[in-house]
Amino acid sequence: MSLSQPTDAELDVMIRARLASIGIDLDQLPAGSAPDPDTGSPGRDSVLASLRSFMRTTVLPLSSYTFAADARLAQQAAPPKLYPSIDVVREA
Repeated sequence: MSLSQPTDAELDVMIRARLASIGIDLDQLPAGSAPDPDTGSPGRDSVLASLRSFMRTTVLPLSSYTFAADARLAQQAAPPKLYPSIDVVREA
């Protein structure tokens, strides 16, 4: 089953919620896409567009990454048990 790409509105909600959870309020930025002439702060719309682009081009490819057949890297996907069984034979 293939997941569909989220819409801009869905990404905006997710981005705002994620930023709000760490104390960042995008409503403090000037409205629109033009930067504030006094402070140089980017416009809210341009920030959201940049974050949507980041989510689509970086997060999805990273989340679908899997380790190849290289056993040294594959162990990262399955961390060792805290107290392994004494019956388990370890490879050197």
